[in-house]
Amino acid sequence: MAMDRHDKEKEMASVLLSALYADVVTSAEISQGFFMLLEAADDLAVDILDAVDILALFIARAVVDDILPPAFLNRAAKILPESSKGLQVLHTAEKSYLSAPHHAELVEKKWGGSTHITVEEVKKKITDLLREYVESGDTAEACRCIRELGVSFFHHEVVKRALVLAMEIQSGEPLVLKLLKEAAEEGLISSSQMVKGFGRMAESLDDLSLDIPSAKALFHSLVPKAISEGWLDSSFLKSSGEAGEPSDEDDEKVKHFKEEAVTIIHEYFLSDDIPELIRSLEDLAAPQFNPVFLKKLITLAMDRKNREKEMASVLLSALHTEIFSTDDIVNGFVMLLESAEDTALDILDASNELALFLARAVIDDVLAPLNLEEIGSRLVPNCTGAETVHMARSLVAARHAGERILRCWGGGTGWAVEDAKDKISKLLEEYESGGVVGEACQCIRDLGMPFFNHEVVKKALVMAMEKKNDNMLDLLQECFGEGLITINQMTKGFTRIRDGMEDLALDIPNAEEKFGYYVEQGKKNGWLLPAFFTTGAEV
Repeated sequence: MAMDRHDKEKEMASVLLSALYADVVTSAEISQGFFMLLEAADDLAVDILDAVDILALFIARAVVDDILPPAFLNRAAKILPESSKGLQVLHTAEKSYLSAPHHAELVEKKWGGSTHITVEEVKKKITDLLREYVESGDTAEACRCIRELGVSFFHHEVVKRALVLAMEIQSGEPLVLKLLKEAAEEGLISSSQMVKGFGRMAESLDDLSLDIPSAKALFHSLVPKAISEGWLDSSFLKSSGEAGEPSDEDDEKVKHFKEEAVTIIHEYFLSDDIPELIRSLEDLAAPQFNPVFLKKLITLAMDRKNREKEMASVLLSALHTEIFSTDDIVNGFVMLLESAEDTALDILDASNELALFLARAVIDDVLAPLNLEEIGSRLVPNCTGAETVHMARSLVAARHAGERILRCWGGGTGWAVEDAKDKISKLLEEYESGGVVGEACQCIRDLGMPFFNHEVVKKALVMAMEKKNDNMLDLLQECFGEGLITINQMTKGFTRIRDGMEDLALDIPNAEEKFGYYVEQGKKNGWLLPAFFTTGAEV
């Protein structure tokens, strides 16, 4: 219908699709819908002038808006007949729009962009109008500007930013309170939006206190004032629970940990030094807060570029190998997904990005597919977080999912996991057939994936069992002696063999006996702690 109307309607259709994405329409359904359009392109061209170009632009816009994966174009092109107009549409989308310099800006403005306004633009407009109001004091003008924004569902942001401004410029506090009171009395800002704004403010007080030390005291003085004047519903106190109460000792510990975690994560984004981050985290000596660290890491990464997102995914693999248990990872993702709706208020496309982080964790062997079901079962049915888990499962189940998901953030840190596994197999085969220990160690070092060295241990042990060649133990000894493979990585590799012993014994009848011998050698050489068991008996 939009193709047969003006640019305004085409723009509105694209914006609507973005709004429906994830909450109402799944990624697979969007792809299916566009494929149906491509199949019908020949018929559409009979009735609509420039149908090929218009549909190409819709597809390019969907790619730019991150609701249609770029891989859709290649997948669809393989299925469509060579003589079809649908194929012409895909070529036009690729060559005329998606390959052009600054293509995102070009595509977004093609239909005038009259209804398209990003979350960042809205936030900037809100900040500007509030600052102008504090300078002018013209309440009526400020209310008119809020109304003109046309985002009544986003008025909680007006409330939150107004409260922050009142704390930053305390001389402007009476004016800010006057504006919020008037906006509430006029019905401009609804009661639910007011409560939501105060709620978001309460949740961000710890971070805000770093910049405005008196933030908590100021906020706790504002709340009773707003309730007594009737423009903040008293239900806010119930919904915020203990948010208004002074922090107990545990709260102080969490607050301190969060502050330290943010510093550590920012330093990691600058240095890309995983061992240093792990040392810093171990120095905090607060393993009970590992899930909190994961939540902070991914939240901070989502608000930055693809480089940081890729770094966060790589770090998760390293943390899981070195110091995080699977329960820590699961609990951290549950915390993230429980607050997914609030995260989405600040980060555009948060649901889709969280789904990619979850899918990437599965592909990187940080989570097992069953863990996704566990995470989903701990969330409220039909909430945003549950939908995100469903989306992650769809991503993992798709054809060629591994390669696509490994490259979802650009893959800037090096080999894909499958590439690394292949290289490890080859270097071990070369060593087994008469290679030099030093050369094999250099190849492992060149991989540049120290957090993945447990795969070297696992494959070396399996090869030793299969080929009855205990020279593999010499390689492991050299790697351990050089500090190339850590005790944590050794333990992880041996544990993976132990956990898969049932399957391994089907191919190698004496696998259990050989493994017991390797464990004894490992303990004797210091690769494993004396407490390591050949069965999963240890806590």
